[in-house]
Amino acid sequence: MLDLLKRIFSDSPPASADWQPLHRSPAQERVRQQWLEQQVYLNWAGPYFKAYHYQKAGLPGAPFRVQLARQEGQHGAVFLYDPSIGPGNFQHFFDFIRDRVLALGYQLGAADQRTVRHERYSESTQKYFLKPQPHDCTDTGRCNQRYGNVMVDLVSINGQPGFIRLFNNPFKDAIFTPAGSFDELIDQIFNLPPAPAEVVQRIGQYARKSS
Repeated sequence: MLDLLKRIFSDSPPASADWQPLHRSPAQERVRQQWLEQQVYLNWAGPYFKAYHYQKAGLPGAPFRVQLARQEGQHGAVFLYDPSIGPGNFQHFFDFIRDRVLALGYQLGAADQRTVRHERYSESTQKYFLKPQPHDCTDTGRCNQRYGNVMVDLVSINGQPGFIRLFNNPFKDAIFTPAGSFDELIDQIFNLPPAPAEVVQRIGQYARKSS
């Protein structure tokens, strides 16, 4: 998996791999709403939060695998898929992260997807680009950038979930307030209580990806 991740981050996709709009079908949305109402996300939000901080501290024993990522001034993390989650839950969790960012005062700038066929594997990416509300400015006239722009990707390899990638990209211009840290963003999204027993039992109900 590590070698594959290195190839994914270093490969340049063919120019013909055009992005297409990302949509969820009405059936998928109905299932997702039920998944949210039943708080199935509690099975992974807290454990991934713990795994992120374990990785930062260099500690073993994290419940899931998380890798830290930085590129061109951005701060980010890669939340690797675990088979115990199931493809359906992982896709809902990807959309859940988007919703958590939107609730922080963001708007959806773009939702796209594409599939790139490499020599030894195919790579499918679903991407959300989220940006702060432009009218949210302080009394000083400086616009509140919150955590800057936020990008969330779900990457699948040969049709199987690989990882969710989360980045923030703060603005440097003086017209914006200082950006919150990536750690604060992680806290806002993932720091939730453990799943109760009845929620744990619902994992299998949503494990398969809905069409």
